[in-house]
Amino acid sequence: MTWPPRPRVTIKDVAARAGVSKGAVSLAFNHKPGLSEATRDRIFRAARELGWAPSLTARSLAGARVDVVGPAICRPARLLGLEPFYMEFVSGVESVLTEHSCALLLRLVRTVEEEVGVQQTWWRGRRIGGAILVDFRPDDPRVAAAERLGMPVVAVGHPSFTDGLTSVWTDDATAVTQAVRYLVALGHRRIARVGGPAALGHTVMRTAAFDDASRAPALTGAWQVTTDHSGQAGARATRSLLTAPAGERPTAIVYANDIMAVAGLSVAAERGLSVPGDVSLPAWDDSQLCRLTRPTLSAMSHDVHGFGAEVARGLFEVIAGRGAGSHPVPTPVLVPRGSTAPPSG
Repeated sequence: MTWPPRPRVTIKDVAARAGVSKGAVSLAFNHKPGLSEATRDRIFRAARELGWAPSLTARSLAGARVDVVGPAICRPARLLGLEPFYMEFVSGVESVLTEHSCALLLRLVRTVEEEVGVQQTWWRGRRIGGAILVDFRPDDPRVAAAERLGMPVVAVGHPSFTDGLTSVWTDDATAVTQAVRYLVALGHRRIARVGGPAALGHTVMRTAAFDDASRAPALTGAWQVTTDHSGQAGARATRSLLTAPAGERPTAIVYANDIMAVAGLSVAAERGLSVPGDVSLPAWDDSQLCRLTRPTLSAMSHDVHGFGAEVARGLFEVIAGRGAGSHPVPTPVLVPRGSTAPPSG
């Protein structure tokens, strides 16, 4: 038996369902003023219930702009607020959005699955014109979700984790190798690394790179500890590494971000160890924190603000249908300061 085709849902149907005019539906989906939030939400709810979305082609011909882009980030709010990387990254994104008279819609979520749901709701409700996806994991479900929705996205992550999405990334593997080689050149033979969450793609790449670099014949000891990127976790990891006797503990510890390196400085002082005399402590990202400590922190430095701006520019290219293509931003480089030196022993 052949069923008759299902009638096509139109803007008129959505207007009737929401109890408004077709013009009000158009205002809501083009993010124009003139509607209360309650009315706007009622329109979006009616559209979701009916499975209707405006034609992107029609919106383009009508001259509609991309007014909002929406990253959702799977990190605790308190931790994100203390993380210098994300504050600087978001400021870079905002610098480009301002040029396009566009706003940032940021949502913090607890799981990647929740993030997929949020992005789906935003896109189907036409609350956003595109999305920035961060913190990729191996076999990340957001890749398939973005492709299924047809949502313009730029992925912040190495292409090995983003599977065909337009991606912008830093070459973390090369940067880790450079950091280890620098410390070996200073004379360090026992080196540790305090990394981020093991599930994150950039942690996977940095861990593998450190494993490879630590096979250098000059090294007699190498350790890696994973954390949640917080200062508290960084401090705990540092204590665990520095409890061994002087001849067995690391003489250098590489941190995955600046806030953990600052925590490491405090732990060294707590244990009566001098930096860099007893232990060298290079950070990662090179935020202002690295210049405010005593001693100042050596760091793997990169332009995080510029990184965010490049990601935002890439998103507008994808939305416009041009596509800048996947590409890396400049690799972090080591900036030596007061927290690294040849080992004293």
